Amino acid sequence: MFFPEGAVRVHLYGRPVDMRKSFDGLYALARHGVGQDPLSGHLFVFINRRATQMKVLYWDRSGFCIWAKRLESGRFVSDWSRATSREMDWTGLKLLLEGIEPARFKKRFALPASHRKPA
Repeated sequence: MFFPEGAVRVHLYGRPVDMRKSFDGLYALARHGVGQDPLSGHLFVFINRRATQMKVLYWDRSGFCIWAKRLESGRFVSDWSRATSREMDWTGLKLLLEGIEPARFKKRFALPASHRKPA
């Protein structure tokens, strides 16, 4: 399924998850652990303790879907003690899937022209 990038809300669960969990177990974590409605169409991201596997749960109007990815080398999360449950955008999820931790980078915003200092 394709998502309009600006409208996708992604919720990262900030603790390690047993990857044997499937639809019902991940639904319960999304509902009670993240505190969001899994039927909303948002994406819910879960990572295992070794940070080598990721599952993404979402509702697509007719049922739940799960994406899964297993890394052959490297980790999705470098330090679980600094990981927190949080909302991220679609770009953050794409970075995480590529092995870049979005929490380490800050967004830069351009100041409006009225706030800029003259050169």
